[in-house]
Amino acid sequence: MMWYGDGWGWGGWIVMTVFMVLFWAVLIIGLVALVRYLTGAHHQQSGPPAPSGAGGWQERQAENLLAERFARGEIDDDEYKRRLALLREHR
Repeated sequence: MMWYGDGWGWGGWIVMTVFMVLFWAVLIIGLVALVRYLTGAHHQQSGPPAPSGAGGWQERQAENLLAERFARGEIDDDEYKRRLALLREHR
């Protein structure tokens, strides 16, 4: 078989090189984003804390602090239950 004409010439090589680099860049960025998404799904959100009325980690933090005070003996069982009920009532 014979080859007729120049085809794309140097322009074809440049276009193919650019598209190959773009293809691999998009593939690698996509894989990194997928891994970060899959591994980051179990972590708490980062950034500024939510407003106190919005709930979330602040309520859990308050309950954990209350549980720590109870464990250290700073408050008794009745006070712990009363304060825990009060915290959960205002959700």
